[in-house]
Formats: sequence, structure tokens, C-alpha cells
Amino acid sequence: MKNRVLGSSNLSVSEIGLGCWQLGGDFGPIDESRATEIVETALQQGITFFDTADVYGAGQSESYLGKVLAQAPANIKIATKYGRGPGSYPDGYSVTDLRDSLRRAQDRLQRDCIDLIQLHCIPSEVMQHGEIFDWLREMQQEGHVSHFGASVETVADALVCAAHSDLASVQIIFNLFRQRPIKALFAKAQENNVGIIVRLPLASGLLSGKYSSTTTFAESDHRNYNRNGDAFNVGETFSGIEFSKGLALVEKLGVHKPNDYTMAQFAQRWILDQPAVSTIITGASSAEQVVNNVSVSDLASLDADVHDALFKLYEDEIEQHIRCDI
Repeated sequence: MKNRVLGSSNLSVSEIGLGCWQLGGDFGPIDESRATEIVETALQQGITFFDTADVYGAGQSESYLGKVLAQAPANIKIATKYGRGPGSYPDGYSVTDLRDSLRRAQDRLQRDCIDLIQLHCIPSEVMQHGEIFDWLREMQQEGHVSHFGASVETVADALVCAAHSDLASVQIIFNLFRQRPIKALFAKAQENNVGIIVRLPLASGLLSGKYSSTTTFAESDHRNYNRNGDAFNVGETFSGIEFSKGLALVEKLGVHKPNDYTMAQFAQRWILDQPAVSTIITGASSAEQVVNNVSVSDLASLDADVHDALFKLYEDEIEQHIRCDI
């Protein structure tokens, strides 16, 4: 596993991290034994960066991580989030609310200091006002967190956050369906030494190439109940692409895939080829998926002409089908 530096934090993180939304049960039920197996496999495979949030399973994801990583070595870094919990979102933000949320996260994660706290897709106007970043600095001074960043829905919000010189990272949706950050964000992030954490690299699994028109999802899986944005931002499910349209687009993207790469490897290798990217927090619902994701770190980069063709396909045939602000 190769490592990269996360922006101005100077934290060394694995190129492939583990996204832990699924440990909260939002991709279908998951018990502690399977969650433990996934996290332990990640450790064995060289993953050193784990991303979670207080609202993933109402703290379940943080608790599962905390139990497994309680005795982990110092190079293991955990990022969590604040801002979408009951009483906070959309207008309950305060320094007291932030501090209380962090203390609860510290208890669940079994850590006195959290490596990275990220604002969790909070309203744009709250970020633009700016006071919440001062609260994050206060939490840093109090020793609750080492570094702070933001997870956002749009490039516009990412640029607002990246303007803060002490922001360690921005977490964004970036994949073959959502390529706009290449032209609109990455240069500014590199200029300001802001790390890029990529979420939804496989567009909720759609870019794995394993889905078909007969694929079904559990009732408790957001790929079922939120595929049209009925519960939260539609961009968080299949990256905002309608499912059947996504299946057709995957076929077109796959034409450019090297024969010895799986579609999932291809999609993630394309992301790692972007020098602005610090880490990809790919989710995994099994130990086998963890191993497959980690393999991407050792794959050869894609040719420049492949990158050019993929971006042209995005501009010509994909971006128009995204059903949310990007």
C-alpha cells in the first residue's frame, strides 16, 4: 500500500482508505462480527485511514471502529464528521453543540483526540458565514481534534472551504460520473495545500460493473430508499445518476478499461492518477471487497489518452444526467 500526505496536516494516509458508512447499516443490516472482519482486514492490508460520521447508524459505525482500533498503532488515523445530527442540522450549530458532539464521538471511537473532524455537508450559508471554522479552531486548541476539514456536496462549497489556509482537507464526491473537480477545484486545492478525500469512488457500487437491471437492494439500503433523493441529497446515491442510465453509462466507460483491470479497479485507478487526490475512502461490505480495493494502489497508471477520452465522455454524455447541483 502506498501512502500520500493529507494536505497541510502532514498526516501520512494510505492511498486507499476505508469508508465506513456501511458499518452504520445504511447499505443493509450489518452485525458487529462482520464489521470487525472488514476493519481487521483493512488493517492487515495496509489501510491506515478510516472515515466515519456520528450519524452513520446513529453512532454504530464509530462504535464498531472504536472497538477494533482502540489499541491500533499511532499511524492509524480516524476521521469523523459533525453537522448532520439531530439538533445540529440545519440551523442548530454552536460551539457548545460541536464540543458535545466531539465528546460523544471521542467516547465511541475510544480516542482522547480525533485525528480529523470534518463538517458534514452543512448548509452553504453556514460555511460562507465562516464562524463555524473559528469553532473548529477552538476545538483544535482545546485538544479535541488534531486537524479539521469539510465534507461537501458541491464544488462551490469546496472552494469556500479551501479558502481557509488551515483547512487540512476537503472531502468530495469524485468518480467517473462526477469529473468536474478536475477543472474546477484541484488546482486551487493544490495551491492552498488542501488534501482531497474522495468519497463515493464507485458511485454507490454502480461503477463496480457488477450491477444489472435485475439488481435489487435491501429496504434499509439507501440505494433503495434514496435512489431518487427521497431521504437526502440524490447525489449521495449513484452520484445522482438514475440507475438504468448509470448502467448504460458504465458500459460506455468500460470500453476504455484495460483488459486485465476489473471495472472497480479501473474506476479507482483513474482517481488515484489525479495528483491532487490524497486518499480514496472506498466502502466495503466484505473482507474480499477490501482486498480488491487495496489492489488498486499497486496498479499501473492509465495512459493520458485514456484520461482524455474519459473526460470527453463525461462532458458529452454524462454530466447532463446528474440530478443535483455539482
